Amino acid sequence: MAGYFLLEINVQDQAAYSEYLKVAPATVKQYGGKYLIRGGSVTPVEGGWNPKRLVLLEFPSVEQAKRWLDSPEYRKIAPIRERSTHSKAVIVEGYREM
Repeated sequence: MAGYFLLEINVQDQAAYSEYLKVAPATVKQYGGKYLIRGGSVTPVEGGWNPKRLVLLEFPSVEQAKRWLDSPEYRKIAPIRERSTHSKAVIVEGYREM
């Protein structure tokens, strides 16, 4: 079952974040992930949630999403995102029809 990494990002340092964007996609692909959402316009509809930027990655499983997040390749570049943004993230299991 698919695993998803959902990230809400508020960019504080666009120059540094741009450097992160140059290298992050290769790490996602290396671990079998793909981008479903990468920025784009957001239309708030309920609850007062108005994120500036959303990223949604799909991996073959929650376990694979965790492998990517903990991988040496991603851990090497994660500090760039962490210092250039304010972020909130979750890994969530995909829907399984009963």
